[in-house]
Amino acid sequence: MDKIAIIASSQDPAGINIRNNLIELFDFEKINEKFDDNDVFQYIDNNNQIKLFLTNNELVHSENIDERIDSDILIFASKHRSKENTPSFAVHSIGNWHEAYLGGQNGKLCMSSAVLLKNLFLELNENAKSIEGYDITLEATHHGPYVSKPSVFVEIGSTEKEWNDKLNGEIIAKTIMNGLKNENKNYESYILIGGGHYNQAANKIMLRTNYAVGHICPKYALEYLDEDMIIQAINKTIPTPNIVLLDWKGLGKEKQKIISMLNNLNLEFKRTDKLS
Repeated sequence: MDKIAIIASSQDPAGINIRNNLIELFDFEKINEKFDDNDVFQYIDNNNQIKLFLTNNELVHSENIDERIDSDILIFASKHRSKENTPSFAVHSIGNWHEAYLGGQNGKLCMSSAVLLKNLFLELNENAKSIEGYDITLEATHHGPYVSKPSVFVEIGSTEKEWNDKLNGEIIAKTIMNGLKNENKNYESYILIGGGHYNQAANKIMLRTNYAVGHICPKYALEYLDEDMIIQAINKTIPTPNIVLLDWKGLGKEKQKIISMLNNLNLEFKRTDKLS
């Protein structure tokens, strides 16, 4: 039985919204346990022991929170901000390709479960398909906190209106719980290099193929990508990928550098624009 921790922040209205919907919609029961002086709730099924935690810190700065929680997987329920204030639902892996501008550690990625990320993204697209005007997207790997357990962010964007909308909290709550029930349907695990922060290539791959994408290094971080970071991204994606996906048009001027590094590492790669 896997131990799952769903973590929200008392400073985050979207996280509170998601947490409240989880408690209301599913059979979470308050247990005799506290975390940061907040109540802890628990749900148990045949496959998972799921605990719901509330921290008083900002999620992105909750460094090593997994050392205080007995869990196999961490799911962070969070708000999302964008410059355009576009209504959205997003999921992504955690870590920093270079400097840790928003929590975490410089040049350190967290463990990413490509299968869980895929299951959550598929569920999100199913649950939110009737909501008009919302982007549903994978984001590139970014920000903290740094944790050693497999982890993922599931987010509501991008303003107070969306964060507090009860229906949005319900969509994410259902996405998390249903995503945890889904099994690995022999998905093939990959990392992806190139493309935008809101990665359209990864979105299509997750929806249309049997591929499951873990870490995503976007075009804006390619100048910092070296062989060590590529190896780290592979080692911190489970199941361990054997092949790297390249967003060919999204590699820009770094294309030859990336190809040379992959060749030096004896890593096979596939172009996303050549996938069926």
